[in-house]
Amino acid sequence: MSRPRRPATTSPHRYPRTARLNESLREVIAEELTRIDDERLELVTVTSIDVDPEMNRAIVYVDSLQGEEGDGDVLDALNAHRVRLQASVGRQVRAKKTPILQFRVDETIRAAERIDRVLRDQATLPDRPVPPEDDPAGH
Repeated sequence: MSRPRRPATTSPHRYPRTARLNESLREVIAEELTRIDDERLELVTVTSIDVDPEMNRAIVYVDSLQGEEGDGDVLDALNAHRVRLQASVGRQVRAKKTPILQFRVDETIRAAERIDRVLRDQATLPDRPVPPEDDPAGH
């Protein structure tokens, strides 16, 4: 008689492997950015990372207080330091492969700011109806 199947072991982790990997990469890259002496990267934040399932590529989303005017310089600086960042990931993250890093500006925060500006702009608010005046004659 065959042995009964073992129940699937539950992972001690509460979220999927890719989410843990994305967070690990984000922490390593953000920490390494603080060590790089490049003034173009002073006000840069790593907002999120998206690693493909095969772990061949990782898209690193960044935002900067320099705004849209500084996006080109920030992306140029990140690409110039890509090899150093990848080496740091390779040393610090326990994984079979080190993904190739690609950098993109995170438009989510800016889109939210634009929506907030539109919602708060008095010119875009609809006119409020004028309350009817009290009619002393009762009509």
